[in-house]
Amino acid sequence: MKIGKVIFKLTEPFQALQNRLFAKVYLAQTISLLGDAFTWVGLALLAYQFGEERAAIILATALTLRVTAFIIFSPFAGVLADRMDRKKILYTTHFIRMGLVALLPFITAEWQIYAIVFLMNVFNAFFSPTFRSVIPQIVDKRLYRQAIGLSAATYQLLGVLGPGLAGILAVWMGAREIFLVDAGTFIIAGILLLTLPKTFLNAPKEEVTSKHPTTWQDVTNGARLLFQNKYIRFALFIELVSAMAGAFILVNTIILVKGGLELTDKDYGLIMAAFGIGATVAAFVSGAIDKSKSRQVSLSLGALVLGLAISAANYLNFSLLFMFWIFAGLGQSLAEIPSETLIGENISDSEQGKVYGSHFAFSHLWWAISYPIAGYLGTNFPDREFLYSGIITLTLLTIVFLFLRPKDSVGKSKYLKSRKVG
Repeated sequence: MKIGKVIFKLTEPFQALQNRLFAKVYLAQTISLLGDAFTWVGLALLAYQFGEERAAIILATALTLRVTAFIIFSPFAGVLADRMDRKKILYTTHFIRMGLVALLPFITAEWQIYAIVFLMNVFNAFFSPTFRSVIPQIVDKRLYRQAIGLSAATYQLLGVLGPGLAGILAVWMGAREIFLVDAGTFIIAGILLLTLPKTFLNAPKEEVTSKHPTTWQDVTNGARLLFQNKYIRFALFIELVSAMAGAFILVNTIILVKGGLELTDKDYGLIMAAFGIGATVAAFVSGAIDKSKSRQVSLSLGALVLGLAISAANYLNFSLLFMFWIFAGLGQSLAEIPSETLIGENISDSEQGKVYGSHFAFSHLWWAISYPIAGYLGTNFPDREFLYSGIITLTLLTIVFLFLRPKDSVGKSKYLKSRKVG
C-alpha cells in the first residue's frame, strides 16, 4: 500500500500529460529549454576563444544582459498576451530567437555576443510568460495544478541540469558547432508550436478585463504576496544564496578547467556534465529529503552543500573537481526546486499567476546581481575566485538562516487557515 502511494506521488505531476495538447506544449517547452542550455555552454567556450583573461567578464556581461532583459520586459508580456494572439506571440518570438542563435557560430567581435544575447532574451522574456498563460486555456481545472507544477519543475530542473547535458554534447563537438545543434532544437520546438490550435490558446476578453486592472497592480500585488509569506520569503532568499554560487559556476568553471587545470573543451564538458548529474539526483530525492511545510531542511542543506562544494574548487585536480561539481549540482537543485511548490501550496489559485510572475522577476534579479560579482572576482582573482565565492555564499546563507528562517516549520500559513475555516 505504501509503495503504491509513493508511486502515485512520483507520477502525479505527469497526469497532466494525458492531455495531448498540453503534452505537445510541454514537449516544445522542454526542447526549447534544452536549446537554451546549449546556448550558454557554447557561449562559455566561445568567450574563452576571445581571450582567456577576458572570458569571465565576457560571460558575466552576457549573462547579466540575459537576466536584465527578463527583468525589464517580462512584466509587459502578460499584458501583451491578453491583447494579442498568443499562438502568434509564441511562434514569432521562438523563430526570431532561433535565427539569432544561428548567428552565434559566425560571431567575430565581442560586442556581437552582447547584442545577440540581449535580443534573444528580449524575445524570450515575451515567450516564457505567454507560454505559462496558455496552460490554463488548454488543461482541465482538475489537472491545472499538476500541469503548472510539471512545467515549473521542468524549467527549474533544466536550468540546472541543462548545462550538464550540453556539456556532454560539447565533449564531441566544438564551441561553435554546438550552436547549430541549438538551432536544430528550436526548429523541432517551433514545428510543435505551429501545430497548436489557435482557438484554445486565447483567454476570453471579458475575463481579461476583470482579472487584470493594470499591469502595475499585478506586479505590486504579486511582490507583496511573495514577500508576505514567511515560507516563500525564506525560499526566495535562499535562491539568492544559490544564485551567488551558481553564477560563479557558470561564469568561472571554463576558466578553472582550461586556464587553471590547462585542460580541453571536452574536459570542461565533462565537468558541467557532473554538475548535471548532481542536479538530476537531487530532483528525484528532494521530495523524500524534506516533506515539511517550510521545506527549510532541503533549502538550507542544499545551499550549505553548494557553498562548501565550490569553496575548494581552486585547489582540486580534475577527478576531485568532477566529484565536487556533482555535489554542487545536488546542492543547487535542493536549494531551488522547493520555491515553486511552496507558491502552489501557500498562495490561493486566483493569486498564483501574479506571485509566479513576481518570483520569476526576483529570482532573475538575484542572478543579475551575482553575475557581475562573479565576473569581477574571476577576472581579478583567477586563482582564488571560488574560495571567495564560497565565503560569500556561506556568509549569505548564515544571514538568511538566522534572520529569515520560519520559526514554526510545522505551522500552517494564514491563507490555508482562512481557507479551511471558510
